Amino acid sequence: MNRLKCLFGKKKSDILSVYFTAGYPSPDVFEDTVKALVSRGVDMIEIGVPFSDPMADGPTIQESSAKALDKGMTLDLLLSKVAGIRESAGDTPLVLMGYLNPMLRYGIDRLFSRCKEVGIDALIIPDLPFAEYETEYKQRCRDNDLPMIMLITPATSEERIRFIDRNCDGFIYMVSVAATTGTRERFEKEQIDYFKRVNDMGLTHERLIGFGISNPETLGQAMAYSSGAIIGSLFIKCLTASPDNPAEAVDRLMKTIGRAG
Repeated sequence: MNRLKCLFGKKKSDILSVYFTAGYPSPDVFEDTVKALVSRGVDMIEIGVPFSDPMADGPTIQESSAKALDKGMTLDLLLSKVAGIRESAGDTPLVLMGYLNPMLRYGIDRLFSRCKEVGIDALIIPDLPFAEYETEYKQRCRDNDLPMIMLITPATSEERIRFIDRNCDGFIYMVSVAATTGTRERFEKEQIDYFKRVNDMGLTHERLIGFGISNPETLGQAMAYSSGAIIGSLFIKCLTASPDNPAEAVDRLMKTIGRAG
């Protein structure tokens, strides 16, 4: 069974997913970064494909993407590194997250085949139109046991959310705010109302909340209204502070969000 399905089968809440840009701070620390996240009990790891125009990302992830590209990280190299770390990652789901353009350049059929081969457990493509997913990608996803994770925002209608819930696999990625990625000190009433509204819809799929989680308060708010939380920009900042020591970066992350010890 797909490792993502196994995770949700055994854990319904308090799921922690962490994102990092492949190749940042350098391609040489990719494997150690994954190992450090797994050893500290992170439930899921999202591996970002660096791209020159990451439109949904804030300055922290944009900069990490640019530096990863400068240091030679490519989608092909990323997947080769996943192949090398997959056994060490054990049952931890590895999710590939990136924009459509690099994947089209790589070749979609080639991408799906390679992802299945190396042990990627799901895909997140923020700029993939839902209509295109249905016509061009849905069957590929199911044939390769690679769920396509779809995003919703505070502006997504209830009708649309229910449509996504009926027609997608994996989990639903709840973007906390209709803005780019980045850390925030707290979620305001508007965000909490959105979390509550979606939580009360009785959706079939698990939901994870991302964008803005940076401390125990925002982590707790996300965990209270969903199955878990996704952290990205904060971890990139931790890697920036410890570029040669991913284990130290993960320890700093856990301390910052109140999960140390």
